[in-house]
Amino acid sequence: MKLLSSNKGPVAALMGVLIAISAPVGVAARPQSEVSGAIAGRADELRAFYAARDFKPLWMRPDGTPRPAIGTLLDHLDTAQLDGISGKNLAGLKTKSLRRVLRKAASGDADDVAKAELSVSAHFVRYVRAMRSAPRTDMVVHRASFNPGVPSAANALQDAGKAGSLEDYIQSMGWMHPYYAPLRNALGARTYAEHQRRQIWQNLERIRALPPASSGRYVLVDTASAHLWMFENGKAVDSMRVVVGKPDNQTPMMVSYMGDAILNPYWNIPPDLVQKNIAPNVLDQGIGYLRDRGYEVLSDYSDRPAVLDPRTINWSQVAAGSRFVRVRQKPGGQNFMGKVKYEMPNELGIYLHDTPDRHLLREDMRQLSSGCIRLEDPDRFGEWLLGKRLPKVNRQVEQRVGLPDVPIYITYLTVMPENGRIAFRGDVYGRDSHNRLASAN
Repeated sequence: MKLLSSNKGPVAALMGVLIAISAPVGVAARPQSEVSGAIAGRADELRAFYAARDFKPLWMRPDGTPRPAIGTLLDHLDTAQLDGISGKNLAGLKTKSLRRVLRKAASGDADDVAKAELSVSAHFVRYVRAMRSAPRTDMVVHRASFNPGVPSAANALQDAGKAGSLEDYIQSMGWMHPYYAPLRNALGARTYAEHQRRQIWQNLERIRALPPASSGRYVLVDTASAHLWMFENGKAVDSMRVVVGKPDNQTPMMVSYMGDAILNPYWNIPPDLVQKNIAPNVLDQGIGYLRDRGYEVLSDYSDRPAVLDPRTINWSQVAAGSRFVRVRQKPGGQNFMGKVKYEMPNELGIYLHDTPDRHLLREDMRQLSSGCIRLEDPDRFGEWLLGKRLPKVNRQVEQRVGLPDVPIYITYLTVMPENGRIAFRGDVYGRDSHNRLASAN
């Protein structure tokens, strides 16, 4: 180990440099150096972070040698354009001055080591904040707080400091969603065809709208693969197949949260399906069509509607679209919702539910619904949400069960990391464009 060229230890040196840089004018001279420039506007936050850890360095060893994570961070900074970062944000991530400070710290001088430590932290914070504010795909958001936010300097550093391995944290870009780093690495490797690189680029934009690895429990639905994952603390703890919207009834990309579980739900049939499906079948097969399938006609959309005699309805007018009636299917039996529906607040009428059409879940291409999400195992999903089994109720009675506010993210990933490789999927919804990659060149 190199000997320090001053009598200061790393803690005292780091404390001294921070105090000098953050001191008000007139109290102490502010160093006019590339170090003070690197942390401009962040000195107080950096001091708060280091004070909380008793000024113990995060990045540098006392002898002036950098920890391995710094090399990985420098690689990320040098290729930050792959993250959609551009303009002033990209210019602020240049590593020339940082590398110069690191070389100077190699002497082992405690002050130089402290300055290198702070400069690395400042560049790391700037990078994390730039990534978290880089362009990302728009999603319909019910609650803005579920959007990945831009962390403060202290929070960004605290998350890094809590990582079991700082090198693994930087390598995996632990401040982003777990799917992000594998795709980003694939884009940087340049081993894929140009059209594949464009596809990766667009999917990185979608992943930037997903929660970081530090998030707690949430649900992720990918409509391109028709899969659902249950995440806890950055890891998928369970998954299942789902059926999602057809290409002409696409399930939207959106963010909401789990509201209530409706056991033995009624199915309120959408008005367009009443016109296109129900009315023509009544005209063709008679009123018995409704009775055999458990359908009933209601007076209105209130909570306590009157049940109407279907013989009083002019079904020709309903089929023509000149009259609208509310039709719902009673619980049990052939009910299209199956035994449970999981609601989530949104204005698009999208929810998750059981299904009697179990054979659809065995299909490879499962974009087969009218937009809602049908679950392979609704009981297992409910048990994960509640932490216990769903209650059993009378099969003919609808019952509402409150759920925890678990966020749900519905996205569309035509490229994903899968079993150590990058999996490319067909663009079944036609959402991938084919003319953008300029920022990644």
